[in-house]
Amino acid sequence: MSITRWIAFIAICAVACNSENSKEQLLSHATQDASCPFVTTTTDGRTVISWVETAKGADTGTLYYAISTDKGNSFSSPVRVATANGILPHAENMPKMVFKPDGEVIAIYGVEQDDARNKYAGRVFYTRSLNGGKTWLPAAPLVTDTGSYDQRYFDVALLPGGEAAAIWLDNRKAVDAEGSSLYFAVTDGHAGFRKEKALAETVCQCCRTDLYTDDKGGIHIAFRDIINDSIRDMVHMVSVDGGNTFSDMNRISADNWVVRGCPHTGPAMVKNKEGMHFAWFTMGGGEGVYYCQSADNGQTYSQKQKVSSAPIAKHPQITALPDDKVLIVWDEPVKLPNNTFNSRVGFQWRDSEGKVLHTGLLTSDSAYSTFPVIRSVDKGTALMAYTQRAGDLQQVRCMLIRE
Repeated sequence: MSITRWIAFIAICAVACNSENSKEQLLSHATQDASCPFVTTTTDGRTVISWVETAKGADTGTLYYAISTDKGNSFSSPVRVATANGILPHAENMPKMVFKPDGEVIAIYGVEQDDARNKYAGRVFYTRSLNGGKTWLPAAPLVTDTGSYDQRYFDVALLPGGEAAAIWLDNRKAVDAEGSSLYFAVTDGHAGFRKEKALAETVCQCCRTDLYTDDKGGIHIAFRDIINDSIRDMVHMVSVDGGNTFSDMNRISADNWVVRGCPHTGPAMVKNKEGMHFAWFTMGGGEGVYYCQSADNGQTYSQKQKVSSAPIAKHPQITALPDDKVLIVWDEPVKLPNNTFNSRVGFQWRDSEGKVLHTGLLTSDSAYSTFPVIRSVDKGTALMAYTQRAGDLQQVRCMLIRE
C-alpha cells in the first residue's frame, strides 16, 4: 500500500471510530463561562459531571453539577452548589466531588490566596452535604494550620471503608529546596478531613496530582516530583494498609526532563486485571503524551510508549472498562490555514495488556476543545467531559465514547 493510500486509510478509520460515538451534549448554561469539568459516580451508580461557571468578565465562579441516571445518555439540569463560591477556574486544579455511601457528598475546590509570600498561592476549601446534595454546610478550609498559606493541585477519592481521602500540594516543608510537600488526609465520619500528614517533599508545585483506589483497596498516588533539584519526572507510591503507610516513591519512567518551569500537566493512572496503567506528558527523551504499565503494583514499570504523534499533546486522562480495555484521551493543538491554532481531543484504545488497538480524534479541528476527563460508565462505553469555546465564552460538554 502506498504512503498516500495508507494515510487516507488511517484518516477514514479515525472518522469511522468517531462516528460511532454519541453526539456532544451541552451541560453548562449557555450564557455563562464554564470550565473545569470532572466526572465521578454516586455509590448507587449514577454518573455525575461537575464544573465551574463564572459570569461574563468575572474572575471567580460557582460549582455546578449534573446527574445522569442512564449511564451518560442524558443529564439533569445543572444543580448549583450554593456554598461553593469564589472558585478560581483552573483546569489542572479543577473542583471535584465525592459521594460517600452514608449519604454525605463532598465538593472540594481551590480559591485564590492573596499572600505576599507567593503571589500564585491558593487555598483549598470544601463544602459538605449530609443529605445527598439537598442542602450544603458552610465551606471549610482543608488546612487550618496557619503555617500553610498555599494549597493546590488536590485530588479526592473514595476509600473501600466508605471514607474519603484527599491529597494536595502544600508550602509546608522541612527542607530548603524548590517544590511543595504532598499531604494526605482522610475523613472521619461526618467530621470532615482529619489527621493530615506529609508524604513527600520537593514535589513539582504546578502539576495536577492523582489519587486512585483500586478494587483490592490499594491507595495509589502519582505526581511529578523534582529529582536532584532539576529533573521533573512522574513518580508513583502505593498504600496497602488503608493509608497508614505508603511505599517509597518509584519513578514510572526515567525521562530525565530537566526544566525550570511549570509544565501544568499532571499524570493519570488506572488499574485492571493486568495491573496499573499510566499516562503522562514529558519533554524528556521525547515530547508529548506517553504510556507505561506496572504488572507488580508499582515495583517495576514497562518501557514508555508514545501515545499521540502530536509533539505538544498534553493533559492525558485514562480509564479502564469492565472488559479491562484501557482508554486514554488528551488534548493537542491543531494549526489552521490562517496560522492560528485550535485544540482538539484525541483518543487511544488499548487492550487489557496495554497493546494499542486504535487511535483517533473525538472533536473537530474547527473547534477549540481542551482538558478532557473520562470515566467508564458501561461495558464498552466511557463518558468524556471537556471544555469547548463558543464565541467569547467557554462551555462544558460531554459525549459517550464507544469501542
